[in-house]
Amino acid sequence: MTTESHSSTGTEEPPFGPPPGCPAHGAGPGVGPGGLRRLYGPEAEDLGALYEKLRAEHGAVAPVLLHNDLPIWVVLGHAENLHMVSTPSHYARDSRLWTAVQDGTAGADHPLAPHIAWQPICSHAEGDEHLRLRGAVTGAMTTIDFRSLRRYINRATQRLVNEFCELGEADLVGQFAEHLPMSVLCEIIGMPEDYNDRMVQATRDLLKGTETAIASNEYVMSVLTQHTLRRRAEPEEDFTSHLINHPARLTDDEVAQHLRLVLLAAYEATANLIANVLRMVLTDPRFRAQLNGGQMTVPEAVEQSLWNEPPFSAVLGYFAKQETELGGQRIRKGDGLLFGIAPGNVDPRIRPDLEASMQGNRSHLAFGGGPHECPGQDIGRAIADVGVDALLLRLPDVELDCDENDLRWRGSMSSRHLVDLPVRFEPRPTQDVMQRPSVRALPAQRSHWQVMTDGPAPAAAAPAPQPVAPPTAPAAEPAHRLGAWQRLLRWWRGY
Repeated sequence: MTTESHSSTGTEEPPFGPPPGCPAHGAGPGVGPGGLRRLYGPEAEDLGALYEKLRAEHGAVAPVLLHNDLPIWVVLGHAENLHMVSTPSHYARDSRLWTAVQDGTAGADHPLAPHIAWQPICSHAEGDEHLRLRGAVTGAMTTIDFRSLRRYINRATQRLVNEFCELGEADLVGQFAEHLPMSVLCEIIGMPEDYNDRMVQATRDLLKGTETAIASNEYVMSVLTQHTLRRRAEPEEDFTSHLINHPARLTDDEVAQHLRLVLLAAYEATANLIANVLRMVLTDPRFRAQLNGGQMTVPEAVEQSLWNEPPFSAVLGYFAKQETELGGQRIRKGDGLLFGIAPGNVDPRIRPDLEASMQGNRSHLAFGGGPHECPGQDIGRAIADVGVDALLLRLPDVELDCDENDLRWRGSMSSRHLVDLPVRFEPRPTQDVMQRPSVRALPAQRSHWQVMTDGPAPAAAAPAPQPVAPPTAPAAEPAHRLGAWQRLLRWWRGY
């Protein structure tokens, strides 16, 4: 893809941006060659504002620059994004189709190489190969027992809360949101012994596209490859073993690459989702009041967050298989496109009022769509639902320990990540994470219930037992004694 390919549909091909020779070419903050805006660097920290500038300048599809000033399209419209992901005849996930890969400008040394490079995974495959690989992943996921999974999520939440509950303060990003998903995913994959700080940090690093991203990716892949070889030799009842034993007969490399796909996508998405939901609860009184009052459940709160602050703001990428048109722009064969989740979710054509509640509406773009829709979205939802609910039950008085405006964010092309979420609460003792919920004994029940209207209250102590009288004629009192309903009627009538 070249800068010149960013053109309007029609016989004329006027380039976007200032005319040739204008000082704006390659000048100004966040502006690169051809006057195109960069989706990286300091000026791109506020991606939401940048997307709105691009929408105002170009409409639903806009030309931008990635790292190393690599040209690409970003899709901003909700309908345009859905059309792109749902039309495999026009747009594919196979990065080998991208002109930038073919001419070497998006080579192995590019900062986004872990995202760009083609891999033998279902996300990059098409046709029969996509069905084979995707079938293995979804088949392995059907073996997950979600009841057991939710119990494990609750235990993992209690373990994490135990580490800071006695202090009365915590950072719910660094001490909770970034660790719960990795702990759960390592359990699902069958490698709980590999869950540690290094795994968490390496996963976060490779997703940010830093200078050390390639090294971090190599570390993660080495761990997953070793785990694949272990499970090939000694299978167990976990996701990895079921993936290996699926009739699709995946190779060791295919298994390891799909474990990476599940681990990275689910981890980053869920860590961001948990942090965003907790931030909304702690900073929006209306939001918390709805939760506390029962007008909104935690799963509904999660869906609202997926609209307002999706875990991934954009996904790289889709690639044009033929010349076509999208959002009024001419897309040439070999062009690359970013799946714009965050800007698509706030498209004014579908959300003219961003303050309006989206409860019950799952048409957001957070989990993609079409043949490559996220197959693990139920896992992410379960981790967020159970984790947030369990934490709020454990710490019902938790409050933000700083001004909302002091919260810090770290933005990238792919996501907007909350750096920390400091909170305070009343210190509490640790809990046994394996303890079963106790059943409270019912209070002793009265043997005879009657509606009483007058008379003294019953004595606290039972009367002393009387000796049994010898058999005699039945006493008259029981025959004339009124029942509760008769006495209530007499009282009502004034007798």
